[in-house]
Amino acid sequence: MKLLLIEDEQELAKSIQEYLNGNEFVCEWANKFSTALDKISNYDYDCILLDLMLPDGNGLEILTELKKQNKTDGVIIISAKETLDSRIEGFNLGADDYLTKPFHLSELLVRIQALIRRKQFGGSNIVTFNEIEIDLQSKTVKVNHKLVEITKKEIDLLLYLIGNHNRVLSKGAIAEHLSGDMADMLDNHDFVYAHIKNLKKKLKSANAVDYIKTVYGLGYKWQNE
Repeated sequence: MKLLLIEDEQELAKSIQEYLNGNEFVCEWANKFSTALDKISNYDYDCILLDLMLPDGNGLEILTELKKQNKTDGVIIISAKETLDSRIEGFNLGADDYLTKPFHLSELLVRIQALIRRKQFGGSNIVTFNEIEIDLQSKTVKVNHKLVEITKKEIDLLLYLIGNHNRVLSKGAIAEHLSGDMADMLDNHDFVYAHIKNLKKKLKSANAVDYIKTVYGLGYKWQNE
């Protein structure tokens, strides 16, 4: 899962980023309004953590821009500015949750997980697609009720494919989802092919239907034939 942290306090941002990366998220960081605007315009995120007080702009304008671009990224406002008016304005502009500083990182993690479940998987901890079952909390995959040995990166890929059922996903989009903005620094996205190949092999060995289709020249698609 890919996150964007928009926060100008460097020490706080570092601790949040390290904590979330340690919990199997890919967490990017923007410390300015202008940087954040560039990122949301060029990438999609499962969740955006948004501070309202930025050195070169108002965080609420990020929400306005997301709406203009018809983005569906989940947004949790994290701010020391806690007034009823700011909360109402944030929710009216499209924020999904509001967490007041200071907060425990464990609570932030739970809220992120709940938001992603709610927006992408109907609020359930168990994602089911025919014979495939993914437990979001235990990070396990079963096919026909039998556990499959699978890496956390492969689970992330599997969830991304299922969450975009019937949509063609380019190698670039998959690379960004798995690696964040590091993907821009790579000469190629061959690692995407390797992850796809390994995931297909493991699911096939567990007698799952081959739902991952290659769309030549474009990318990959999860499709139920």
